Formats: sequence, structure tokens, C-alpha cells
Amino acid sequence: MSVHFTKFHGYGNDYLVIEAGALAAEVTNLSRFAREICNRHYGAGADGIAVVDRVDSGDADFSVRIFNPDGSEAGLSGNGTRCAASYLFYRKLWSNSELRLSTKSGLKRYFLRDQIGPGTYLFDSELGQPRLDSESIPMSIPEPLAQVVGYLLVVAGDTFNVTALEMGNPNCAIFVEDFDALDWRRIGKAIEHHERFPERTNVEFVHVLDREKIDLRIWERGVGETTASGTCSCAAAVASMINGFTDRQVEVRTPGGTVNVRWQDDGEVVLTGIAEVVYHGEWLGDS
Repeated sequence: MSVHFTKFHGYGNDYLVIEAGALAAEVTNLSRFAREICNRHYGAGADGIAVVDRVDSGDADFSVRIFNPDGSEAGLSGNGTRCAASYLFYRKLWSNSELRLSTKSGLKRYFLRDQIGPGTYLFDSELGQPRLDSESIPMSIPEPLAQVVGYLLVVAGDTFNVTALEMGNPNCAIFVEDFDALDWRRIGKAIEHHERFPERTNVEFVHVLDREKIDLRIWERGVGETTASGTCSCAAAVASMINGFTDRQVEVRTPGGTVNVRWQDDGEVVLTGIAEVVYHGEWLGDS
């Protein structure tokens, strides 16, 4: 078996982009394939795969499916879809400044703002409108809430004040003063699998720097700790805004780098960030 892929990253959050037509006939189970090729020791290593395909009709130009290293399919990945968009420009499969991608969470629009060198692309990405009610996230709680703000979540004997929302995926944000004072990786893993989140959840630990800047640590559903995440950055920004901690445009700092998130008056959340090519590869496994 031979499958060609190109590795991109968005601020260290790395994805293997593969054209659907390039997948060998033997790859009948994309979940298993994702688990094998994303393995950092026995595979190519990545935070996920992005499978792109041309769309012949409808509103989209291409479709993209995102699979996590545990084999689960993500509703949306801000960085994964931006890596897929960059791949289409890099391979000269698309050249218009506007690109419409069909995702599991609906149609998303990407606007190429700049090309920095031979393989780095800057996009404005429209990642949709956040849904704030508990049923849309979804959360399993006795009484549905129109907004999940200041919800007291019991985790392994401790209680955390959380803000939850849906931003293409379930998200749960915790505001902290000091990352080092908290075992956030252990807590993030526990919340990802918490009974209140039947479809699991991303977890963002947010330190508000001022009304225009926040700092994040990220535990991503199906992945674990990541250096960056587009959907998590958007969710953390929106959580900061609805709590009144920031304005509606913020700089989001992560260990991998800094993006900008704007929540427009029409409800659309726009992320501005880059994706960069890393290398080309050929998978020779027997999945």
C-alpha cells in the first residue's frame, strides 16, 4: 500500500493532509488508518489527518474530513481545515482568494490574506457562530441552560467554575490565574471524559491578560495536550467575551504562537492565523 501525504502545521498543531483520491483501496477504515499514521513512534506522527476532496456541486469548493489520533472524527478543526486550505493553494488545486470548505460542522469560508515564502499561508477563517445553550454543546444536566456560564462542575472531588459552548465541537473553558498552580493536564483529561459531556469535550484553561489578550493551555478532545487549536482559541475567546473579561476582538496566545479572534456583530467568529508546510511523505503501512 502507498498513500502520499503532506504535513502542515498551524502553530505546532500538525496535520497530515491527504487527497481522498490518493487513499489506496485498502484504506477502508479511516479511523484505524488515522490511529496508525498519527502515532508519533510507529507512524508519521500528527495531531490528526485532513482528507480533502473536490466537490462537484452545491455551495462548497472542496470537502474536508478531520480525524483525531484516537480515530474519532472531529466536527471541526480550525487548524486542521486551515492546513487543508493551505494544501490546496500549495498544490495549485485552488487559486481564488476565497475558498469554501464543506466540513462535518457545515460550510466554512477561508480568505487568503498573504503568502509568506513558498509554503506559509495567512488566512481569515470564518469558523461559524457559537452555540451557547447546554443542549447544543451538548451537556447532560438536569435543567437546560440558555448559557453555560459560571456552572459548577465537580471533577475528581474538586469543583471548577466553567463556561461551556459549542464552536464546531464541544468546549469547556476554565479561567485561571496561574497555569503552574494547577495540574491542568490531569484536569483536562478528566473533563474531556466527564459524564456531563456525553460527546466528550475540548478543555481550555484561560488566563486573561487584559481586555485584548488572553493566554491558553489546551486539552483537545481525542488528541490530548496541543500547542495550539483554532476551535479552542475561538471558544476561549468567546467564553472570555460573554463573561465580560475582554472586548470582541482578542489576541489569543498559545504555546505554539499567537492568533487573532474576532466575534463579529453578525455572530460569525473569524480567526486570523497561518499554516505552514513541513514535508511530503509516503505511507507504506498495511492498514
